Parts: sequence; structure tokens; C-alpha cells
Amino acid sequence: MKKYYFAGGGTGGHIYPALAVAQKLRKIDPDAKITFFCSARPIDARILSGSGFEYIALPMQPFSFNPAKLIRFLHAFIASRKIVADAIDNDTSAIIGIGGFISVVPVLRARKLRIPVALINIDIVPGKANKFLSRFARAVFVQFEHTVKYLNRSKVQASGCPLRDGFGAAGRSDVLAGLGLSEKKRTLLITGASSGAVNINSITGFLLKKLNGFADRWQIIHICGISNVETVQAFYSNAKISYRLFGFCDNMPAVLSASDLVIGRSGALSVAEYAASATPSICLPYPYHKDNHQRLNAEQLETAGACRIVTDVCDTQKTAQALWPVLSELMKSPQQLDIMRLGCEKVCRPNAAEKIANTIYSWTAKGNS
Repeated sequence: MKKYYFAGGGTGGHIYPALAVAQKLRKIDPDAKITFFCSARPIDARILSGSGFEYIALPMQPFSFNPAKLIRFLHAFIASRKIVADAIDNDTSAIIGIGGFISVVPVLRARKLRIPVALINIDIVPGKANKFLSRFARAVFVQFEHTVKYLNRSKVQASGCPLRDGFGAAGRSDVLAGLGLSEKKRTLLITGASSGAVNINSITGFLLKKLNGFADRWQIIHICGISNVETVQAFYSNAKISYRLFGFCDNMPAVLSASDLVIGRSGALSVAEYAASATPSICLPYPYHKDNHQRLNAEQLETAGACRIVTDVCDTQKTAQALWPVLSELMKSPQQLDIMRLGCEKVCRPNAAEKIANTIYSWTAKGNS
């Protein structure tokens, strides 16, 4: 029996692509044992508990030179190393790192035991963990060709972003009916990804009076983050436009299938899902990353004609004022939305998960280990 360990977590952007590959590995080898090493953050358990795969939360902490944080890091590193050593042995077939500090200890264990390592890196600019761990990997699977320049070219395979099954499969009418929304209206999806985005929520509240002017033609699905539901619900208390509010959504393929336009961040998974579902987007890249990689992600869609980019200047009123002309133009122009849908096809790579799973399985096939 083959044993595969996925290592990483902390956000849906790390876990969902890994789940897509794990699902394909399970189809190739139904008897394989597949386990996830994840973080102790609630989002990891929320996603993985319904996946059908085993998972082990590691107490790892981010590295820091701050003395107090460094001590916590060292204690967590030692504890995590013990947990990983008890799980990973010489019979392990492969370790798949999926980004973030959680992946470090399992990949280092794999190196010690000479177990094949694959890395999945869907952001256009690799994070610190993947940059460091790439030296130990047999292959690094990336979403964008642009990423090659940051890594060892000989190891990089531009496969695209692995996505779960279901994109393009869900029926719009059934999804809208299930949400209690109208099939006759267009749907605006507002999302801050798996954890929500406070800035986007606030901008929506600022623009609701203007959005009410589209109540006869449009409706809203808003995914605001579990901790933000009460605050955002207050924004909608006098809304004329129909809406459905969610703290968290685990079925983005269905929600995107019912959406005609999305306002959201441009994390690597998000832009891949917008493209795969052929959903035009207005991207507000996360403004607090030093390398501004979400903007680079969004530019891949913008170049293809699939999205518009609006800068989040971390001021609700100013960002809302910049967003509204773009949003209202697209809400008034079905023809422009159709053009943007065609742009999505230029960047969509629907078979990434299958390609990655087949490659990893080929390493462990008889006679090729």
C-alpha cells in the first residue's frame, strides 16, 4: 500500500489545491493511504474534516527573530518533528509540500529518509517556505510560467492550479433555486475567500445604496468570513437588492457557476477558480503583502481580458469610489461580461490536478521508485 503525505495549510488557498491532487491520487490508487499535515488553525479542520482524508495538526509556528516568538518557534518545531517522525517512515511513497511553514518539517523528514518530494506552488511569487524547500524537491508544480524565474528551472513544471472536481458541472438554475435566488436576475458574487476580507465587506456596505439601484436586474451572494457575519448582516438590514450572506462556503464551484460577476481578492486559488468557472472578475488585490503578489496574480487575468483590477488603498470611501465606476459599467453591460468570459478560457488549465497526481504516482510505480 502506497502512503502519501500532504504538508501545509493555514488557508484554503493551500489546502484546496492539495485536496484536488489527493482526490486524483485516490482515483488512480484507491488503496493508497493519504494523510494531511496541517496547521492548528480552525480553517484547516473545517475544510479537511469533510474531505474523507485523515489529517494531523502540527503545532508549528512561523519563524521569527523576536526572542519570545523564537522560543515558541523552537518548542513547536521540536514537538512537530516528533509527530512527523512517528508518522513518516521508509515505506512512505512521497511527500507533497503545499506551502507555508507547516510544510517545512515533513519535507525535511522526507529529505532525511530520501523520500521523493513534490511541491505545489500556485502563487506567482513563491513564498519563503517553498523557495527554501525547492532545493529538496524532485519537482515543483506551478500555476504560472512567470514563476519559473524564481526557482530551479530544471525542477519546475507549469501545470496550472489543481482544482477540485465540479467546475463547470453545477447547474446554474439548481444552485440559484437552492439559495432562494432568482434565475431571471444576474448574480454578483462578493467574496473575501475562505477567511473573508474586512475591507471588501466595508466597501460593500458603503456601496449598498447604489447597488439597490440594480435590484430589479441583479442579486448578491456575499461570502464575508465567519467572524464578520453579524457586522455584514447589519449592512444589509435595509437592502432592497436580494442577497444571500454566508460566513464560509465550501462549494465554490457551485456558487461561481451561479455568478455573472465576482468582486474578490486575487489569491492564486481565487484567480484559478474565476478562470475555471469562466466568471468575469473585479480583483482587489490584498494590499498588505510586501511583494504585492496578489496584484501579479490578477494581472494574469487582466492581460487575458478576464478581469479588471481596482487598487484597495485601505480607505473604505476612496476604494469604493474607485470601484463603483468599474462595477456599474460591467453591471450595465452583458456584452462586456461575455467578452471577459472568453478571456477566462485563455488562462484556464482544467487538468492540472490530474497531471500532478499522475506524475507523483509515476515516481512510486513498480520499477520506477
